[in-house]
Amino acid sequence: MAKGKKMRFEVEEGETIDQCLDRMAKEGYTPVRRMEEPIFQEVTKDGKKDVEPVGRKIVFTAVKQ
Repeated sequence: MAKGKKMRFEVEEGETIDQCLDRMAKEGYTPVRRMEEPIFQEVTKDGKKDVEPVGRKIVFTAVKQ
């Protein structure tokens, strides 16, 4: 990630949202936007392909303080 005015922070696996926000603050950034993206997995049931949600990815857009 490039150091600039705007930066994206992704909540890592095994990390809470609060831990991610603390990490952003330590680097001198303030969150301005939160985005959630679903993660899907293709599953075959009775010979039919189905798409099921298996998780989510949370990404914050932050600006330098």
